Amino acid sequence: MFLTPTFDPSAQAEVAAPGGVLRARNQRPTSVLHLDSGRVLLGVREGEQLRHQLGVVEGPAWLDAAPALLDLPCAVDMVADGVVHYRSVPRATFLRGFAVLPDSVQSLLRDMAAGYCQQTELAVSRLAQDAEARCAQWLLRHAQNDGSGALRVTLHQRKRMIAAQLGIAPETFSRVLRQLREHGLIAGTGNVLNLPQPRALQLVAGG
Repeated sequence: MFLTPTFDPSAQAEVAAPGGVLRARNQRPTSVLHLDSGRVLLGVREGEQLRHQLGVVEGPAWLDAAPALLDLPCAVDMVADGVVHYRSVPRATFLRGFAVLPDSVQSLLRDMAAGYCQQTELAVSRLAQDAEARCAQWLLRHAQNDGSGALRVTLHQRKRMIAAQLGIAPETFSRVLRQLREHGLIAGTGNVLNLPQPRALQLVAGG
């Protein structure tokens, strides 16, 4: 993507094993990766697994040219799907190659890069919203009146089992509960969760 790569003669091709993480989400790298051969999955990892896949890149291709061009962090995790061969180009070298292009081409590529980054960030944010909505829906569906008009949910299963029912990773379920707690939408400790703001929780459930 963008440019024909120019490599430092001393730079050697690197190899990543299947499942290897080439870029971590939110990482702001100082180099740009060019995939010589193989496939790399783009998505969101939970723990050690790529829980949500958003795309695939097959070499030869640049992996993170768009965020590197705009000096933005990577919006997705990049994981090797099988053995892949790649090279790491210093960002300064990459930008020098970009700078020799005509101004009109530079402007076009910057616009394309900005659109790609915005779409990717939107896709990742929707995944997070979807997880919050599913958790909120589950809480409301299992809520019971405690006799005083307040709602509460008793967790009769382990959180890992509940997360599996919701189709999300246990780490995601714990993170969403923590966020709901921070926003005052759930309270309590242990296996009993109080729902002090059911109407606000309904808004979250509505996605």
